Amino acid sequence: MTIPDDYLERVYAGVLGKLIGVYLGRPFEGWEYGRITRELGPIEGYVHDRLGEPLVVTDDDIAGTFTFLRALEDYNPSENLSSREIGMAWLNYIVENRSILWWGGKGISTEHTAWLNLKRGVSAPDSGSIACNGRTVAEQIGAQIFIDGWALVSPGKPELAAKLARAAARVSHDGEAVHAAIFWASMEAEAFVENNIDRLIETGLSFIPTGCLIQRLVEDVRKWHSLNADWRDTRQKIDDRYGYHKFPGNCHVVPNHALMIMAVLYAPFDFHRAQTIVNTSGWDTDCNAGNVGCLMGIMHGLDALENGPDWRGPIADRMLISSADGGNSINDAVRMAYYVAGLGRVLAGKGPLSAPKNGAQFHFSLPGSTQGFRVSEITDPICSAAAKNVEINGERVLSIRFTQLKRGQSVGATTPTFAPPDVKFMRTYELMATPLLYPGQRLSANALAPATNTGEVRSGLRIRYYGDGDELVGVDGPAVALGPGMRTQLEWPVPSCGSQPIAEVGMFVLAESKSCDGEIHVDKLGWSGTPSFILNQPEGCGSFWRRAWVNAADSFSSQFGRSFHVSQDLGEGLVVHGTRQWTNYKIESDIILHSGQYAGLTARTQGLRRYYSAKISRCGRFEIGRVRDDCRVVLASADFKFAYGEPISMSFEVNGIDIVARAEKTTLKVRDNTALALGSGGIGLLVADGAMSADAIRVSPP
Repeated sequence: MTIPDDYLERVYAGVLGKLIGVYLGRPFEGWEYGRITRELGPIEGYVHDRLGEPLVVTDDDIAGTFTFLRALEDYNPSENLSSREIGMAWLNYIVENRSILWWGGKGISTEHTAWLNLKRGVSAPDSGSIACNGRTVAEQIGAQIFIDGWALVSPGKPELAAKLARAAARVSHDGEAVHAAIFWASMEAEAFVENNIDRLIETGLSFIPTGCLIQRLVEDVRKWHSLNADWRDTRQKIDDRYGYHKFPGNCHVVPNHALMIMAVLYAPFDFHRAQTIVNTSGWDTDCNAGNVGCLMGIMHGLDALENGPDWRGPIADRMLISSADGGNSINDAVRMAYYVAGLGRVLAGKGPLSAPKNGAQFHFSLPGSTQGFRVSEITDPICSAAAKNVEINGERVLSIRFTQLKRGQSVGATTPTFAPPDVKFMRTYELMATPLLYPGQRLSANALAPATNTGEVRSGLRIRYYGDGDELVGVDGPAVALGPGMRTQLEWPVPSCGSQPIAEVGMFVLAESKSCDGEIHVDKLGWSGTPSFILNQPEGCGSFWRRAWVNAADSFSSQFGRSFHVSQDLGEGLVVHGTRQWTNYKIESDIILHSGQYAGLTARTQGLRRYYSAKISRCGRFEIGRVRDDCRVVLASADFKFAYGEPISMSFEVNGIDIVARAEKTTLKVRDNTALALGSGGIGLLVADGAMSADAIRVSPP
């Protein structure tokens, strides 16, 4: 498979197009055309503020698209990835009733129904079949809205996109829903090498059955487009023949697919107009606009996003992906583009994509990228500041610009490393996330003050963490002089935050002269090292310290005298903290088993069905185990006597292939150098059919 020269940038444009469409259409999702035109008028830009909604929110379109794609990494990075393997990724990354899906109930929500089938042992593709769920449930919109990732890893290869899309769609859907998903995915894959919309449509049609409803719908919309100069006339034709009143269920794929085809036919070269058409037309606006936005981004690249209003600035690359892998949840379009393009290169036999700037988390290497960085508000009306991407000597950097900054005044630019404050106001989809940055790690950044700056400034690294009452508290590292023309490398060990999660990281600029105009160029910013900190309930009030855990248990509270109380009514309950970047570390805690079959600690946790465990069971055994999907293996075990309700001092250490667990005076050691070994991941508290608790949890280098 040939990779286009601009593949990475086109993937980035596709990801951004998806985000823009979803965030644009999300606030009025489900509205009909008449209500939209009456209350909002033509959708010419973001309307979230008019409806009292946050802009960057959790949403199934984004979370599902970029989570299910990870099956390629986890199971089979080839064109032969199966529905069964993608279904196992669902079970690993989806937290029941909390993440990714619309949990509308069995027989109502297609994805919820399919997930319940997977949970009770019905493997994909049977889990999404008409035979299992009925035609109405199987032909709703979900397969289509999750499909963009399979096209993004198949540049110029529509047959590959169609094959992967079919496997993914059949986890939860069947019939016309699968045809629609294959049609759109193959169009997007071909859009890397073709921008004629009629040829793209022909490509899509070549991968679905002749005479199917999606084919007939496409031909009808093409005919109406040829006869009607105004898209509104075609929208009415769609409503008459394919409207919601014609199809059962909550959100059928057919009416919405018709609106997407209409939008790209009437605006094949205009991202802004296509978004106006598809959003003003109504129904499942965020889904439709997201698919259209991704296709248009791939077709026309980043330049397509520059027409119309400022699409990119308000988003600033930010994306939220709620899943059981909490370290993947606070994300950005640049990080995702590199991940997706890396998968595409592996599928093409080209090898992985090199990480820019020595693997720094924030490197600003793609045109216009800011990776979530935004400047803090300045109360002085005379001063101003902005964060922009600029190219300097062939390399892209983040420019923190400031004007008329007075002596003693400062401006900061930060990016999220954990859930934003307005997560409390996001509706429908809960955010499962863990922080990216921790005490004990070491921050670093490269910064330059151009020679054209006027005045002396000092600059340094900054973090903001959640404090009492969930208010953000800022902490600054040492300030270093940065006169015009000076360059520096900043280093700072992340300080303790009293068990509170770090919400943001970035830079600050402090004026030393009477008035300063200029900018600071940040070449890269990142962190390294093993965390070293203690988790417990912090002083004061607030909820973000507990939100910092992925909660996959029936009850996770601090209301029983200890910081962490985990209860599971039936089966296994797990709460997870940390990221996939953690490799070698040690966990220590005094745990209490209150009831149940077993309980303990997990390490290198990569979702709900991939981790190492150190657990104590009611039958009097202490075990080190490895869980990897359906494969559960005891790696080491010993007899161990305990009493319910009594504290047990435990530690669990992972260091390379060496795994050591201790419960009181009993020590277990094992080496895991098998192909199924887990190399990284966060920590967890585990309990089955009962309750356990822990007060203080220490994480440190091994």
